[in-house]
Amino acid sequence: MDAANKKETADKRNVVCTAIGQNLKKVRIAANKSQEVLAFDAEVDRTYISQIERGVGNPSVLTLANLCFALGITLSELFEPVNVSLKPDGISRKNNSSKSVQKIPKSRLR
Repeated sequence: MDAANKKETADKRNVVCTAIGQNLKKVRIAANKSQEVLAFDAEVDRTYISQIERGVGNPSVLTLANLCFALGITLSELFEPVNVSLKPDGISRKNNSSKSVQKIPKSRLR
């Protein structure tokens, strides 16, 4: 992997996702489970476990709950060491932002 690809991957990482991923990896290793075994137990793909642990994947709360169940921990235990607060940047929620709807004038032609 060259420097340009590494920088591009690093740019996709979110501080919160990275912190959760690092903690997930720590818990997984402490539970003596491989990514493959955890993925099987949580019913997700192994590559997705890798993405989450690297901070590239953005799992849903339900996916995290499944992973926690497979590891024998609670969601609060997964999030406990994460001390991150982010100022909204307008990028992460861009797709959910409200948009003004432009009304199209009705034509009188029939």
